[in-house]
Amino acid sequence: MTIKTIEQNILKLPPIKRIQVVETILKSLNKPDREIERAWAVESDKRLKTYRKGSVKGIPWETVKKRFVK
Repeated sequence: MTIKTIEQNILKLPPIKRIQVVETILKSLNKPDREIERAWAVESDKRLKTYRKGSVKGIPWETVKKRFVK
């Protein structure tokens, strides 16, 4: 299989599947930094708790979709 064929096949995939391909490739090139992973886990927990308390409002999917999905 050629690189061109691989690219063409990947571009036929839905966006979420293409993201998964990219993530897999990036993981194969970079070892995760445990400290950064830990920091993101802490930050995401903090953001979820803030959201659940009602201190911050979510954005409806339709609004996000109109802005970012072309």
